[in-house]
Amino acid sequence: MSEQAVEETTQEKKSYSAEVVDILDKIEKFTVLQLKELKEAYEERFDVTAAVAAGPMIAAPAASDAEEKEEKTTFDVVIDAIGEKKIQVIKAVRQVVSLGLKEAKDFVDSIQAGPKPLKEGVTKEEADKFKELLQEAGATVSVK
Repeated sequence: MSEQAVEETTQEKKSYSAEVVDILDKIEKFTVLQLKELKEAYEERFDVTAAVAAGPMIAAPAASDAEEKEEKTTFDVVIDAIGEKKIQVIKAVRQVVSLGLKEAKDFVDSIQAGPKPLKEGVTKEEADKFKELLQEAGATVSVK
């Protein structure tokens, strides 16, 4: 990079108040879990949602008859409902996706708002295995 380009880059930086810089310095030291907690607290306190803005979508060409006849090779395991045995479902979720206890509990709690995909893009055999494990734990599961 030329010296002129470096100068232009440093001149474009905006200066912020000491309070803002202090907050940014603190946030910079947060762990991922702390950042997640901060996001949730911010959303709750200010009644907002942190969402990524979608860019323009380009329509995909229509599938030909040959493509439509191809057999589906990847499947998604979706938990539709928890059932009565929440703790067993949390344990099963941890086995399927190797989450920590808190993350698995948060995931299972989020299912109350509606069905959630647990595992995406798996083979038919894996999907059936996960479905059976989760159903034994008491969850209502579908494979899509």
